[in-house]
Amino acid sequence: MRFSLKRRQVFEKIEPWLYLTPFLLFIIVFTLYPVINVFTISFKQNYSYLRGTCEGINLENYKYVLTDDKFRSAMINTVLYVLFVVPASTMLAIFFANLLNQKLKGSAVFQTAFFMPMVTSVTAVGLIWRLMYNQQYGIINFFLTKFGIEKIGWVTDSKWSLVALIIFGIWNILPFTIILLLSGLQNIDKMYYTAAKVDGAKSSKIFFRITVPLLSPTIFLVCIVNTISCFKVFSELFPLFNGKPGPYMNLYTVVYYIRYAMIEKRKYGYAAAAAVVLFVCVFIFTMLQLQLKKRMEKKGIK
Repeated sequence: MRFSLKRRQVFEKIEPWLYLTPFLLFIIVFTLYPVINVFTISFKQNYSYLRGTCEGINLENYKYVLTDDKFRSAMINTVLYVLFVVPASTMLAIFFANLLNQKLKGSAVFQTAFFMPMVTSVTAVGLIWRLMYNQQYGIINFFLTKFGIEKIGWVTDSKWSLVALIIFGIWNILPFTIILLLSGLQNIDKMYYTAAKVDGAKSSKIFFRITVPLLSPTIFLVCIVNTISCFKVFSELFPLFNGKPGPYMNLYTVVYYIRYAMIEKRKYGYAAAAAVVLFVCVFIFTMLQLQLKKRMEKKGIK
């Protein structure tokens, strides 16, 4: 009896781990191992993927990447993309989510329209945007000419290529942002709005004094998720410029640079080093946002 009782107690302790084992194995094989492998490859000079050999373990890959003009340009383009897309998409999403939350007549139609990009291929949509950006017969230039503005070479002029990518990026990330913010709005207790209306508060004051502060945790979550997503910009870039980084190779992003180093140059060490630098940048941006959130919470904005 004592032996069977001990066996039962041991089994009760290890039973949760037996259920978790498949998930943990999946994480180790497909997440943890690739991250560690990329980190180790980034220190291997002239690493050969097929032979698994290298000429030495040093910082030469990082020295090359950090002094490469293409990587510098890619980093600047990526940071500019993040700095414009994340705030713009968040502000627009707050506005549209607030409208959808009011359950106006026909709101279901608008919800479907806003969420359509989430169920559509980015590549297919990117090709449509490429047609819309066309300098001669694109619909965007058609409307611009109605206001007396000359036709713009959105995807053919290097001065406008980043702007075109940012506009498409905002549109592409907007549905996911709206969904998260809409869920946050629906979790706000209606009692606050009722009390504010009884006190005679205007709708603008209700929005900035009640909605935005109570929605701030969701807003910070959205900003962190979108920042990580925007730093990995690639699928938006590829269809717009026909598989090239801009009309004159002027729009390299960090992920596109990683692809360039790995596929075109066959320099896996350079690609791994660029990936590690990207990870560090994302980590720094995320930590800054978390610190900002903590400071705002200390000031009473929760």
